[in-house]
Amino acid sequence: MRRREFITLLGCAAAWPLAARAQQPGKLPTIAVLGSASAPAWAPLTAAFAQRLRDLGWIDGRSVAIEYRWAEGRGERAADIAAEFVRLKVDVIVTAGSMVPALKQATSSIPIVFALSADPLGSGLVASLARPGGNVTGLSTQSADLAGKRFEVLREVVPGLRRLAILSDVGLRDSVTEMEEVQVIARRLAIEVRRLEIRKADDIVSAFDALQSQADALYVCTGGLVNTNRLRINTLALGARLPTMHGERGYLETGGLMSYGTNYADLFRRAAEIVDKILRGTKPGDIPVEQPTKFYLAINLSTAKALGLEVPPTLLARADEVIE
Repeated sequence: MRRREFITLLGCAAAWPLAARAQQPGKLPTIAVLGSASAPAWAPLTAAFAQRLRDLGWIDGRSVAIEYRWAEGRGERAADIAAEFVRLKVDVIVTAGSMVPALKQATSSIPIVFALSADPLGSGLVASLARPGGNVTGLSTQSADLAGKRFEVLREVVPGLRRLAILSDVGLRDSVTEMEEVQVIARRLAIEVRRLEIRKADDIVSAFDALQSQADALYVCTGGLVNTNRLRINTLALGARLPTMHGERGYLETGGLMSYGTNYADLFRRAAEIVDKILRGTKPGDIPVEQPTKFYLAINLSTAKALGLEVPPTLLARADEVIE
């Protein structure tokens, strides 16, 4: 082989992802995705994740294999899916923070990346944000910390707010933490709180029935169960003429009024970058947990009109997105 041909081949090999080279010509490195909600609910997020992987040279079916599984808001499914991933000997698992405990019980060696978690340190997912240690790292949404800001925005649109309903999956620790934070703020402002506690999809209708129009607005705590059933929740809220506040913009696509929080699609793009580092040899415990630097306010004017609400122009001017 001539020297120029050898150098060309060497340069091409250097461009291949390291983990893919290490496993050629055998099994492709496998990324497992465990969604806490349903496939449709996570579709924009997994699309952002897969696109960023492609940008980084990880193409599904060519340089990497991606396996998707869905808990569909049922936390008990996480353990079975975790066991399946261990049997498949996947190289890295991407998931939501609520799924991590089941995954950690199943494996202490397969790297786990949570694309979103309300409180990764407080919930024990990592030992430290700066140096997570172990086989887990990821991104924080700081959801509970944003409860006060969401409350403030909601009161701008519903200035006569005196009674607030809070919908929460009480089987999910992060959701309960967020609900409790909202309650503290409401009580400080002498606002009456009604807790709508759910554990499964069948609880949603009965929770709204029990409310009996005794609220001026609805604060929806985030979580896989709520995300999977967001159309049902927002339909019931509109029927009860309740303005809603959510933690993520995707909820507005099914009739939610407002959302304030981190951009989930961006979190999944950043999760792809963490996966890239891991597949190239970095230990997950050495990758700091990323915290959000920008928060995203979205307002659905169509829902506001349906509810007969006037959104203040000053709030519209501050919004990152206004859906009409």
